Amino acid sequence: MPTPVESLYTALENVTARIVEVTATYKPTYSIDGESYSHESYLTSLVASVASIRAAITLLEKPYQKVTRMRT
Repeated sequence: MPTPVESLYTALENVTARIVEVTATYKPTYSIDGESYSHESYLTSLVASVASIRAAITLLEKPYQKVTRMRT
């Protein structure tokens, strides 16, 4: 079972891959049968997801100090 940090790295890879797919071709905002689709809003939400995933990774991967004693 992956650790929480590994899961977050996997999620980050998936979201960034999706951003690459979305930005590969331009799709305009459109409406069909009363439902509108905004690819710009979708891209904005993906970018926000990347920021929040990175923040979570930073919290979980806090730097730590290993206390050692040196003898002379």
